[in-house]
Amino acid sequence: GPLAPLLGAWRSSSDAALCVRTFRPFGKGWVELDARWEMEGRGEYREIALLGAMEDATLGFYSFTSDGKRSQGRRSDAADIHPQALAFEATMPAGVARMIYWPKEDGDGFHFAVESQTKKGWNRFLQQDYRPMTPSEA
Repeated sequence: GPLAPLLGAWRSSSDAALCVRTFRPFGKGWVELDARWEMEGRGEYREIALLGAMEDATLGFYSFTSDGKRSQGRRSDAADIHPQALAFEATMPAGVARMIYWPKEDGDGFHFAVESQTKKGWNRFLQQDYRPMTPSEA
């Protein structure tokens, strides 16, 4: 399905906050995301999410973070970013957020962004580039 290109372990190329995202099958029809950020001087921040078919059969997610927050969202359109983008929208305490994955131009990994919805459109406040992890990095 649409999550297949994300399966595996991925490492961000950002020096500011190293992030490793691991996507693996979880049961029938679900994918588990384990995301770990190593924040310089602030320790580790972690997210565990399950992505799969919601009750109405749309693709969605349930997310839990190490700071005690949780969210859930559903697949949304992000054709404005890339024709192959996979996006999810979630209603958060501060408003609507959109998480987007789309392939890198060189085919070796993906881009990831988080945006907040404003009256004028989407405001991007995070973008990271990911490449596959090598066995020695795992």
